[in-house]
Amino acid sequence: MRNSVNIGVLGLQGDIEENIICTKSAMKKARLNGEIKAVRYSEDIEKLDAMIIPGGESTVMSSLISAKVFQSIKTRISEGMPVLGVCAGMILLSKGAYDRVVGERKQNLLSALDITVERNAFGRQNDSFETYLNIPLIGKSKIRAIFIRAPVVKEIGKEVEVVAKFEDKIVAVKQNNIIGTSFHPELGDDKLFLLFVKRAFKI
Repeated sequence: MRNSVNIGVLGLQGDIEENIICTKSAMKKARLNGEIKAVRYSEDIEKLDAMIIPGGESTVMSSLISAKVFQSIKTRISEGMPVLGVCAGMILLSKGAYDRVVGERKQNLLSALDITVERNAFGRQNDSFETYLNIPLIGKSKIRAIFIRAPVVKEIGKEVEVVAKFEDKIVAVKQNNIIGTSFHPELGDDKLFLLFVKRAFKI
């Protein structure tokens, strides 16, 4: 077993508890000791070994993040802290985002992932769906993927690796210490969380 690690889920808005539950399951399977909890303040973020930014409403999240917390997240990412961004979390990590219907939205973005995303690319709440995706990084078995007002990645930088596609649309990416997904893996199973913690802590 490894020494204890500290993983935080940004606890401002969104499906926070579901991400905590899935991460706990993945940590147990990876035989990883540690604590997983919601974090809201810069002093908590500064102590993290890894972080998850959950799904929710990206414009609401960005409006709730204080300048101090925003800078703490950016600094920790630049220092190499592994981050998983789910749906709205991936939008916040991106360098650019626009809405399929209303165009560009003015919101604070972390610009940590060299991607541009289209928000609500599959439609609104009533257009939510689930499917199964092949993600070679995880293994041969498919992952259950739930899409809820999901974005898609429209542009990627040179250092960005495409992790998964759905109908030729990019729905998961990886860049250095960051993984971003359009779908909600925490509503399916813990396979992607297991990949995240194994890669984050080199297990």
